[in-house]
Amino acid sequence: MSKINVHLHFDGRCWEALQFYEKCLGGKILFSMTWGESPAAKEVPADWGKKIIHASLEFDGHSLSADDAPPGSYAKPQGFNIMLSYDETAKAEKIFKALSEKGKILMPFGKTFWAEGFGMFQDQFGVPWMISGKGVEIK
Repeated sequence: MSKINVHLHFDGRCWEALQFYEKCLGGKILFSMTWGESPAAKEVPADWGKKIIHASLEFDGHSLSADDAPPGSYAKPQGFNIMLSYDETAKAEKIFKALSEKGKILMPFGKTFWAEGFGMFQDQFGVPWMISGKGVEIK
């Protein structure tokens, strides 16, 4: 059996983002290593030593990993969304409100023809999300 895992790159704010996601998603950061703690320390500027080379967060049986891209190699995320689907629309709305704090709402959370609740946003770190509540039966 294989699993898909989302791995996010940040421009120096990885630790801040993971702590935010941990709080919003009720997860736990399981692993974190800085560039300075790794064998790759000499490949980045000295002031990058406290930035994250690899970290992982677990929530609701899922995992998300992330890093701070080396200086000059970060690119803004585009062409995808992280989608979280919940059986309970109230929980989906709560997650939407928490994760979208200080972000940019692209589609407010509300009822659609395919779900009791759905919304889209870009979080304060530039990561695009879609949050869905219980789907509706289409006849």
